[in-house]
Amino acid sequence: MPDTKQQFDKVISLCRDLFEKKLKDYGPSWRIMRPESVTDQIFIKANRIRCLETKGENMVDEGIRPEFIAIVNYGVIGLIQLALGFADTTDITNEEAIRLYDKYITATKELMYAKNHDYDEAWRSMRISSYTDLILMKLYRTKQIESHNGKTLVSEGVDANYMDMINYALFGLIKLEFNEE
Repeated sequence: MPDTKQQFDKVISLCRDLFEKKLKDYGPSWRIMRPESVTDQIFIKANRIRCLETKGENMVDEGIRPEFIAIVNYGVIGLIQLALGFADTTDITNEEAIRLYDKYITATKELMYAKNHDYDEAWRSMRISSYTDLILMKLYRTKQIESHNGKTLVSEGVDANYMDMINYALFGLIKLEFNEE
């Protein structure tokens, strides 16, 4: 798994770098977003990836890669929002936002390492389009859980679904960055 860890660190650094640059442009303006709105933002990104995959062309000069990065970053934002609750204003500093980003991306990465061990890197044999479908499925699950005010009978919660979406997007980024598909 050493290659996997290096690859994860590489694609996470791409996502974090963009997150940090956007913080400089906009600040933590996303703090006003309710978790349901974060879920919908991720849905928009995943749905666009699926459209690009099925249509094979795009009218806007951005491809699949930036959308996977956005899914990672919005997923981390979702985890932060679940932990802090949404705010009526930008109530944290850029430095605090980065600290929280690092905390939640590290937790998500550690979950991936544990699952990766148990599943023996099965994701490497999957198609990028499967990651897209799995992210969309997780989004529909998340929307259902949100419609039940976050309560589940036997299933994982919204936070676990966000982490899974982040990891599927990171798998896609690894495949794209390292030309593995």
